[in-house]
Amino acid sequence: MRTARALRVLAASLVALAAATGCGVQPSGVISGGDPPSGAVAPTAAITLYLVKDGRLSAVTRRHEGHPLFPADKLALLAGPTPEERARGLTTEVPPGARPFSVTTERPGRLVVTLPMAARDLSARAVDQIVCTAAAAMTPDRAVRVILVGSGQSVGPRTCPE
Repeated sequence: MRTARALRVLAASLVALAAATGCGVQPSGVISGGDPPSGAVAPTAAITLYLVKDGRLSAVTRRHEGHPLFPADKLALLAGPTPEERARGLTTEVPPGARPFSVTTERPGRLVVTLPMAARDLSARAVDQIVCTAAAAMTPDRAVRVILVGSGQSVGPRTCPE
């Protein structure tokens, strides 16, 4: 009985060996693939922020290279316009005391932005800047409803008015 089993194992091994070596791939010479990629590779993403120009909300697209930004990181960019944006007349009404932000998803389509100051102390335009930027960070259609919470007060839920 041991001999029969040993013969079966030997036969199976020979079949496997024949299948592995008989696949029809012929040896070839070295095939050059050219030079390898070089330089730093960083993902680039477009970030939409809402700043203020002439008293109205203005969508601004910035390029960001590097690690993906969380919604709270994108809101932190509301700290102020870049020098180029300032030269184009863009400003912000989000005060420095409104940062750092914390963003949580209460349920699909609804965000809670927590700030370290009274939410009702923000100007209407600052609220809109935060709501629109948070919504754009989550979905391109801005249909997200956002609640601002700070110092025991809340504003919203609101959608981006633009």
